[in-house]
Amino acid sequence: MQKTLVIIGIVILLAGLFWPWLGKLPIGRLPGDIVIERPGFKAYFPFTTMILASLLLSLVLWLFRK
Repeated sequence: MQKTLVIIGIVILLAGLFWPWLGKLPIGRLPGDIVIERPGFKAYFPFTTMILASLLLSLVLWLFRK
């Protein structure tokens, strides 16, 4: 458990350090993400981004188990 928490902390630290460059990636604006814009209303449904994040997280967890 301690090793996992340390790794998660390092990943969060690295994400924070590289945030200016990570913010420029098209994650969150992928084809398949639905945006509904009307006057006074905006809804965002990141379906493709959620699927991609789920696959990436599953891969990382699978690699940690080995």
